[in-house]
Amino acid sequence: MAEGPALLGLVLSAMVAVLTFVLQQRLPYRRMLITTGVLLGVSEAPQNVSFTAMTARQRALADAILQDPAVDSLSSFIGIDGTNTTLNSGRIQINLRPLEERKISASEVIRRLQPAIAKVDGIALFLQPVQDLTVEDRVSRTQFQYSLEDVDPKELAYWTPKFVEKLKTLPDLRDVATDQLNDGLLATLTIDRDTASRLGILPADIDNTLYDAFGQRQVSTIFTQLNQYHVVMEVDKSFRQTPAALKDIYVRSSTGQQVPLSAFTRFEAGSSSLAINHQGQFPVVTISFNLAPGASLGGATTAIDQARQDIHMPPSIQATFQGTAAAFLRSVSNEPLLILAALITVYIVLGILYESYIHPITILSTLPSAGVGAILALMLCRTEFSIIALIGIILLIGIVKKNAIMMIDFALEAEREQGKSPLDAIYEACLLRFRPIMMTTMAALLGGLPLALGQGVGSELRRPLGITIVGGLILSQLLTLYTTPVVYLAFDWLANRLHLGITNSIDEPATGD
Repeated sequence: MAEGPALLGLVLSAMVAVLTFVLQQRLPYRRMLITTGVLLGVSEAPQNVSFTAMTARQRALADAILQDPAVDSLSSFIGIDGTNTTLNSGRIQINLRPLEERKISASEVIRRLQPAIAKVDGIALFLQPVQDLTVEDRVSRTQFQYSLEDVDPKELAYWTPKFVEKLKTLPDLRDVATDQLNDGLLATLTIDRDTASRLGILPADIDNTLYDAFGQRQVSTIFTQLNQYHVVMEVDKSFRQTPAALKDIYVRSSTGQQVPLSAFTRFEAGSSSLAINHQGQFPVVTISFNLAPGASLGGATTAIDQARQDIHMPPSIQATFQGTAAAFLRSVSNEPLLILAALITVYIVLGILYESYIHPITILSTLPSAGVGAILALMLCRTEFSIIALIGIILLIGIVKKNAIMMIDFALEAEREQGKSPLDAIYEACLLRFRPIMMTTMAALLGGLPLALGQGVGSELRRPLGITIVGGLILSQLLTLYTTPVVYLAFDWLANRLHLGITNSIDEPATGD
């Protein structure tokens, strides 16, 4: 009997070690992914692209996407508006066929589209599934965001490309992109004010002429019986292709003469930012990324923080995760405390119920087997350890405990009211409570099978929950029927030994007088 507690402790320690190792190393921790059969694509062309070139490249992307048999339709748009803040970006919304027709998930469709999209020259497309539930607070190219904030825009512009190149070398990340746009074309027209004044030309005359040529000024409205049409004045397209067309622009002087713009101005080419984003009061750059197949979000966040330290980024740049990644870090930081609080609460309730410090631990000893069974089931089914899977493991805490509660409750009652020995009491409990235990377990197990085997829209949300419940119940049912009596006897032996030791020390007669 003395070897029982040692062997039991070894078995429980091994199960907890396996569960901890698998959670930390083997299974990727992902966010809850509830797809709707729609893909959102963010296209990005070189920063010096024209509207005409952007139109042709966006249309080429749409043609390549429509060739996939899983795609039903799409809508595409470019141009500057509330969503697209720059001319070199666009949006594509892809509607997929029903799941029973395409037979593959939205993530698998994205992976299949990537080779065809990569063949389109001069433009990149970042795809992600549209979800019903999301915690994102900003539109980004990919699923996860990491922001760099600095008071000095020049320092931010210097370190961001280095950091992005470092992230592209990490094996856990894919599709690393940034919204930093510092390579836009800039044309500076410098006015020789002395010459312009001598020719009778005011700065306002230059502004008006340039706006007439390139600003799409509305000069008139044509009214018909049904509609009205705005007349917009601008130069011909042939004079808007290159900055050299400025030489063909003439400005009317105060004397009525047409003076060429090149007579009193000079043109200088340079680069400028297309957009400067702010977070609060300071400039910010958002770096977005996806996870590699089989990679975990926890591992990716650790790798990103390590990459920031490897390039020795100055502390003046404040780096923080945003959106889903930030929510994940907050949840991970609180999970150990929440689980510990739940276990302590369960222990207190069971202790009050059975008036014992030891037997609540007997009931809680069934939990490691359920956790190991759930994790093994996820690994066998090649399913990611998501938030829903974690909820399934938490549900197992309440479901699996009933096996031990049924036996322990009956055994304690037999000991206290019938005066039976612990061995006889737990043996009778195993015999009489076997059928109720099997009935309740099979009811819960069969109730989880539709979740684990179901198909259709939204099944990726329910499947991890069913897999964890079914896997945890199967393994825990096989083990707890044998381990619970052993644990009960081992802890009863331990309690009696501790109680006898206290009794002997109290009842020992005093000597020495």
